[in-house]
Amino acid sequence: MSKRLISLILKSPSRRQFLRTSVLAGAAGALAQRASMAHSFTVAGSDLLRIGLIGCGGRGTGAAAEALAADKNVKLVAMGDAFKDRLESSLAELKKNKEIAPKIEVRQDCCFVGFDAYKQVIASGVDVVLLAAPPHFRPQHLKAAVEAGKHVFAEKPVAVDTPGVHSVLASCEVARKKNLSIVSGLCLRYSQGFQETIQRIHDNAVGEIRALQANDYRGPIWIKPRQREWSDMEWQMRNWYYFTWLSGDFNVEQHVHYLDVCSWIVKGEYPVRAIGTGGRQVRTGPEYGNIYDHHSVVYEYSDGAKLFSNCRQQPGCHNDMSCQVMGTKGTAEISERGLSISTGSTWRYRGPKNNIYQTEHDELFASIRNSKPINNGDYMAKSTLLAIMGRMATYTGQLITWEQAMNSKEDLTPPKYEWGSLATPPIAMPGLTQLT
Repeated sequence: MSKRLISLILKSPSRRQFLRTSVLAGAAGALAQRASMAHSFTVAGSDLLRIGLIGCGGRGTGAAAEALAADKNVKLVAMGDAFKDRLESSLAELKKNKEIAPKIEVRQDCCFVGFDAYKQVIASGVDVVLLAAPPHFRPQHLKAAVEAGKHVFAEKPVAVDTPGVHSVLASCEVARKKNLSIVSGLCLRYSQGFQETIQRIHDNAVGEIRALQANDYRGPIWIKPRQREWSDMEWQMRNWYYFTWLSGDFNVEQHVHYLDVCSWIVKGEYPVRAIGTGGRQVRTGPEYGNIYDHHSVVYEYSDGAKLFSNCRQQPGCHNDMSCQVMGTKGTAEISERGLSISTGSTWRYRGPKNNIYQTEHDELFASIRNSKPINNGDYMAKSTLLAIMGRMATYTGQLITWEQAMNSKEDLTPPKYEWGSLATPPIAMPGLTQLT
């Protein structure tokens, strides 16, 4: 896809306009060439689907277990990670599960380690690839998987900078032409309770939406003390969460869930501008890399409605992960602890509670079996950009427009991928850090 066509897709905050420009993009010469290679991946129920895992941390291990539980005739046959110990511990953990252990056939020669492990996993004869490496690598891993004709589960977020978002959009267009499924790890979209509640909002239960609030208040997470033998690159890779080039900062890596819920609620509309504040108040030591520990952003839509986005990771504080909706007829609360709509009287969701992590894999494999591809590319890319836009606002202290976020040239890729020296990126200083 040309840069100009990707720019057209991202330039419009509205889903309707995005779909129109997608049609134009589909007619472009570059995609026409790719379309000539398009083929249908019809898989009968008895055909074996071979799974490859890229990124063997906790989330990757969980995704592999869920993928193996999603279909009767699947096998995990290849694994790849930057670190051998992570791969081995993941494989050992998976084999402890008696329900899925018979579906694990990962030979030693299909265990790949290093920055290029993803290429070897993809080339090992797999049909489905699970992408769970640090977010920085998602665009290049997705591109390689789609070009090789693989179905993909892509953990969230799908990029850490705008060039990465562009790459993901292009890859998802190619996947659409090839009839490949791309399922996103934005798992709240797969909650039955969220689906029913948000459908009621779409059916005008709260009236016209005038404001939303997305909270992600939580405590600290893991940290891995630096070992004497680690190079700079290994230290940063093992503590990937604390480096913006690897995680996107935590408002992108985790808060993207509820920012995406807000985008779902407003039917794929995206804000036109954002302003915010953030910083390092508690996590101030060098072991915390260069990310912030709090962000607060006010997004504004074209009709004047506001989205108040707040996230914080600090110990000893009250936690809350939820979305609040304020409309002209009432309000709604959307969270994993409860779902309700209040308009004088209160409706509460009382239906079944599904395992959202399992459901996303169930639907992925069902789509492959039924030859009805799922493509979550639109919202997983644009919600990632929404979170990046918020980081731009907090890092620079400036008012950031959707156009500026979409046109940003900031590329967080390190000079080279190798185990050696790598300077710790500077901590952003609002008022001094510039938007690029």
